[in-house]
Amino acid sequence: MKITVVHMFLAAAAALQTLLWCTSGLDIREVRALAARHNVSCVLIFGDSTVDPGNNNFLSTDFKGNFVPYGRDFAGHRPTGRLTNGKLPTDFIAEFLGLKSIVPAFLDRGLTMEELVHGVSFASAASGYDDFTANITNVMPFSKQIEYLRHYKAKLAKLLGVKRAQETINNAVFIVSAGTNDFIQDYYIEPQRSKQFTVAQYQDFLANHLLQDINEMYRVGGRRFAVVGVPPLGCLPLVKTLWGEVDCVTNLNEVAVAFNRKINSTLTSFIKMLGPDARAVYFDIYSILLDAVKNPMKYGFTESSKGCCGTGMIEFGQSCKGMGTCKDPSKYVFWDSVHPTERMYHLIASYGVTRDVVKILV
Repeated sequence: MKITVVHMFLAAAAALQTLLWCTSGLDIREVRALAARHNVSCVLIFGDSTVDPGNNNFLSTDFKGNFVPYGRDFAGHRPTGRLTNGKLPTDFIAEFLGLKSIVPAFLDRGLTMEELVHGVSFASAASGYDDFTANITNVMPFSKQIEYLRHYKAKLAKLLGVKRAQETINNAVFIVSAGTNDFIQDYYIEPQRSKQFTVAQYQDFLANHLLQDINEMYRVGGRRFAVVGVPPLGCLPLVKTLWGEVDCVTNLNEVAVAFNRKINSTLTSFIKMLGPDARAVYFDIYSILLDAVKNPMKYGFTESSKGCCGTGMIEFGQSCKGMGTCKDPSKYVFWDSVHPTERMYHLIASYGVTRDVVKILV
């Protein structure tokens, strides 16, 4: 039998899944059963390019991924707007919860009623907790994403009735993933925020905006929240290039660690204030991604210092358009100079669901 890249990816994914099952205490089958027992209805997603399946396709912005080579390994080898070679972590999370294998963009004009019921993403690539971050690139700020959540609820009410629509949102898993653009684009590259805040002050500013956003989601009906931390910022290939470093930029990783610690601590205390029915968890992306960068062979990767697209050191989004790619993306941690590959996203999703998301299902 001919061995294809797809076969190799599936075999590697199965091996990684086994590794995760052995180390997490819960396997994906148990997570799926737990989600069913506790009536998890859908996933509702907010954030940036790590979780945007194509909302930016319908915005007047250059921050899109609806062209090749993006989507190279997606079903039908088609670019969807996902800024990677295949699926996003939230696609895998929805699958692990037994809901669906693909989470559509809310702004997708081809969105069906059935897709609407099982969850959508409101996320917008290049967005952040700071609305100024989104304004720089003309994408959707969190305030707009939450406005669309209200539109979603109204559509559900027309389809299912008010009571069932409310129950659907109450039983959803809300996933929030942002922060990278706030620090890299808005604080370090653009001079405005760094003139207004120290790093610590800006971390407080972002954390407060995050809590305000969760409060608004709670008012609409959200009860289960998974907040994804920021990755090791200093290890992104683009950041290493811009900072003129070969290895990870230590001080940026320290910024990420401090912000993640702040998210974790403030989230725990804040969620108790919302009400006894609210549950929230910090979803750790930092640890697994840093370990993969530092120890790629442990996870079956052979390249963790650069991306698969172009030179792998500077290209992402428009600058990746039409560029050549590596032969086997499943051996790479990064797809472009900012975003992980589908395989790395699968690993992140498995790690986060079995260790973190599972805590808010019951």
